[in-house]
Amino acid sequence: MGNINITLPDGSIKELPNNSSGYDLALSIGPGLAKDAVAIVVNGEQRDLTDILFDQSNVSIITKKSEEGIEIMRHTLTAQVLAQAVKNLYPKVKLAIGPTIENGFYYDFLFPKPISSDDLANIEDEMKKIISSKSKIEKTLCTKKEAISKFEDLKEDFKVEIITESEQVDDFQIYEQKETGFIDLCKGPHLPSLDQIGSFKLTKISGAYWRGNAENQMLTRIYGTAWLSQKDLDNYLNQQAEAEKRDHRKIGKKMNLFHFQDDAPGMVFWHPAGWTIYTQLKAFMRKKLSKAGYKEVSTPLLVDRTLWEKSGHWDKYRENMFITEIDEEHANEKRVNALKPMNCPCHVQIFNKNIKSYRDLPYRISEFGSCHRYEPSGTLHGLMRVRGFVQDDAHIFCTEDQIENETKLFIELLSDVYKDLGFDKFKIKLSTRPDKRVGSDEIWDQSESALKNAIDKLGLDYEIDEGDGAFYGPKLDFVLTDAIGRNWQCGTLQADFNLPGRLDSTYVSEDGNKYNPVLLHRAVLGSFERFIGILVESYGGNLPIWLAPTQVILATITNDANDYADEIHAQLRSLNIRSEVDKRNEQISYKVREHSKSKCSIILALGKKEVNDKTVSVRRLGGEKTEVKNLDTFVKSLVEEIQIP
Repeated sequence: MGNINITLPDGSIKELPNNSSGYDLALSIGPGLAKDAVAIVVNGEQRDLTDILFDQSNVSIITKKSEEGIEIMRHTLTAQVLAQAVKNLYPKVKLAIGPTIENGFYYDFLFPKPISSDDLANIEDEMKKIISSKSKIEKTLCTKKEAISKFEDLKEDFKVEIITESEQVDDFQIYEQKETGFIDLCKGPHLPSLDQIGSFKLTKISGAYWRGNAENQMLTRIYGTAWLSQKDLDNYLNQQAEAEKRDHRKIGKKMNLFHFQDDAPGMVFWHPAGWTIYTQLKAFMRKKLSKAGYKEVSTPLLVDRTLWEKSGHWDKYRENMFITEIDEEHANEKRVNALKPMNCPCHVQIFNKNIKSYRDLPYRISEFGSCHRYEPSGTLHGLMRVRGFVQDDAHIFCTEDQIENETKLFIELLSDVYKDLGFDKFKIKLSTRPDKRVGSDEIWDQSESALKNAIDKLGLDYEIDEGDGAFYGPKLDFVLTDAIGRNWQCGTLQADFNLPGRLDSTYVSEDGNKYNPVLLHRAVLGSFERFIGILVESYGGNLPIWLAPTQVILATITNDANDYADEIHAQLRSLNIRSEVDKRNEQISYKVREHSKSKCSIILALGKKEVNDKTVSVRRLGGEKTEVKNLDTFVKSLVEEIQIP
C-alpha cells in the first residue's frame, strides 16, 4: 500500500500508511492527543479530523481547548444543533446560515410565525436533547447538481440559492448526524461527534435581512454563546452582566455626557461634562506627545478628490467617504471634495513642504484630526462606533534603519499612556506580509525584523498573525484589557512603503541620492470617542479625579454654610479645580446619594461646625467614610492630586 510522510509543526516527519486520516495522525502521536483532537490544519487550511491525508503535507492538530477548537465547537453547535433543534420544534421553518462570531454564534431562520425571546428556553432544552445523543457527524462531498437536489427535496430554498449562485462546481460539503439523519450544508470543519460540545446559552433574537440586503426577506436571527465548561460560561455571562451595568450609553446619560439624534446619525453631541473629559484627555495626550518629540499640526477637513485619487483612497475607500460637490450655480468652478476619512495623505503634504535631508529624519508629526467615515447605520453603537471622530493620529517619516528604534519608542509611549489611564495589561499582535503586497521581500524582511526586534528588546510577549498585514507593510496592533477582563484593540503601528512613493515624498540621503521615506502610521488611543467609551465602562463612570467632569461638590447642611461654600468655590475655581455648589434645602444624605450617582469625585459636606473650624468633611466617590480636614491642607493636597499625569 505504501506510506506517506507528514511534516509536523516542529519540523519533524511522521510516516503513516496510505489513506490515514487526521485522527490516525493524532493517535500515532499519542492517545491523549487523539482524545483531545477535533480537527486538523493541512497546508494552512482547516480540515475535518476524518479527512484523508496526502503525502508531503504540513499538518497540525487542533485540540478542543485551543481557540481554534472552541471556534469549531461553536460552529458545530450552531450548524448541527441549533439548526436541528429549531427544525424539530418548528418543522416548517427555513434554514439560512449559521456562522460563528466573537464568543459565540448565530443562525438565521425564516419562521412561518414570529417567535420571541420567551421561546429560547424551549429551543435550549431541545438542543440539550440532541447533544445527549452523542451522535457522530460524518461528511460527504457532493457535486453541485447533487447538493441542489438534496436541499430541493428538503424544501430548503435558501440553501438551494447559496449552492446555485456558488462558483463552486464540486465538493460541496454536507454534514450528517448518524443518529438523527439531520443534514446541513457547511464549509466546516465540524466536531467528529456531539459529545465534544461544552456548555452553551442562547442569548437573544433579532431581525436580519437575508444576505444583509433590505430588499430581501426579513429573517429571525438567534444568538448564542458557547464555552468548554459551565464555569467558563458562567464567567462570561457574569462579565456580560457587569458590562451591561457599565454600558457607557447608560452611564453617559446619568452623567449627562453626550447624546445622539437622527439629525446627525453617528455624530456626537458633547455636553459640558462629556466635553470636559474630552478636553482633559486631549491635554493629557498633547503633553505625552510633546515630551516624545512630536510636532503638532492641523490639516483641512475637506480635501479635493484629486489628492484622494493620488493616494489610492478614492478607488479603495470611496464608499465609506462623505463626498461634497459644489456646482457652477454656487461657484466659479465645479469641485468634488471629500471629508477626510484619515489624516495620512494630508500629513504627507506637510512632509513634502519641509523635509529635504536625511538629517531631518525621523520626522514626527501629530494631529488630533477630525475624520468622517460612512458606517452603515446598523453598525453604529454609542461612542464605540461613530461616523465622525477624532484620532490621536501621528505619522513618523523615517529611514528603513530607523524603523526598529521608532517602534521601540512608540511602544514605550503607548505603555506609559495606558498605565497612566489605568490599563496595566495589553497584548501585541504582529501581522506579517500578505500574499498581495507592494515592496520587495528584502524590505519586508527588514521591516518585519525591525518590529520583532523592537518588541523583543522591551521584553514583551506578542503573537504573530501570518499574512494579515496591510498590502503596504507589516503592522502591530495593541489590545488592552479593561477592569472586567474585556479586550479592546486600540493602538496600532503600521509600516508603509507605498504612500510616500504615490505622493512623491523624498529626502536626500547621505549618499546624495533621493529616496522615499518609510511612513509609520501610529495611534495610541485610536479615536477619542471610542476610547472615552472604553474609559467610562472600565471605570464604571468613576473616572480618575483629573478626568472627572466635576471634581468637587460643595454640599451645604444648613443655610449658615452657604457663604462658606461660596468662598471655597471661588478659591477652587481660581485654582482650576472643577467645583459646584449645592445649596438646596435637602437632607445631606439625599445630596450625597444624588451626586454619587452622577459620579462626582469628592463631596464636601459643610455645616456650622465646618464654618466655625475652617474645615471640610470629605467624602470620596466609592468610599464609605467621611474625613474631616483643615480647609487649607485639603486644598493644597487637592491641587497636586488633580494634575494631569
